[in-house]
Amino acid sequence: MSTGMNWQELASQLFPGGHDIRESEHFLSGTARAGEQTVTVIGTTGHTPIGVEIALAQAKAVLDTVRSHERRPIVILIDTQGQRLRHRDEMLGINSYMAHLGKCIDLARRCGHTVIGLVYDQALSGGFITSGLMADACYALPQSTIRVMGLPAMARITKVAEERLTELAKDNPVFAPGAHNYLAMGGVEAIWEGDLAAQLQQALACARPEDRRNELGAQRGGRKWAQRVVQAVLSDSHARAA
Repeated sequence: MSTGMNWQELASQLFPGGHDIRESEHFLSGTARAGEQTVTVIGTTGHTPIGVEIALAQAKAVLDTVRSHERRPIVILIDTQGQRLRHRDEMLGINSYMAHLGKCIDLARRCGHTVIGLVYDQALSGGFITSGLMADACYALPQSTIRVMGLPAMARITKVAEERLTELAKDNPVFAPGAHNYLAMGGVEAIWEGDLAAQLQQALACARPEDRRNELGAQRGGRKWAQRVVQAVLSDSHARAA
């Protein structure tokens, strides 16, 4: 059941200056005015799974922007149940299509395009990893649902009892779904409430290309060891180089 905002209402709040976003088989694309600048908008709706078609459509929209609109920002609106789990998509190599999308977003960032992700309803699994988590910064609405792996699947993979993982999730954001837990871990930069247009414009103005998620996770207490491990590896590398 959907608990988030529908994309039409979201677009009207994000882009009061106007937009031409269109939906085609749950794929969103178009342009919009964010303050004084034009942005490219891509995304998904209807909890749609990301199959080869949508992955390619999103990648094409990103590459078209890189090719034709120098340094134009890109806004990704995210509502997906993850990658599509069908035999056809697996046989076609859905992992390669998802990787291609991630590489295209990375290319855009390297070419000077600010990329902002916004989870407005649901963000699961690979559909989130290759969109919002590839952006310069990812934001979320408070009612959104975020998880990369559900606890039942995590239990199967880790061989840790689901009951134990459920207990751990009460105190540790790493094991728990939800926008506020991803905020604590640094995966979400901030949760937007109120004037969405103003917050988007501020996000575009303040975006940084550096990956600060480990640092934010340490500051917020959601990931206590990731930044320490990074610093230890860097220190060891510098010591060896010296």
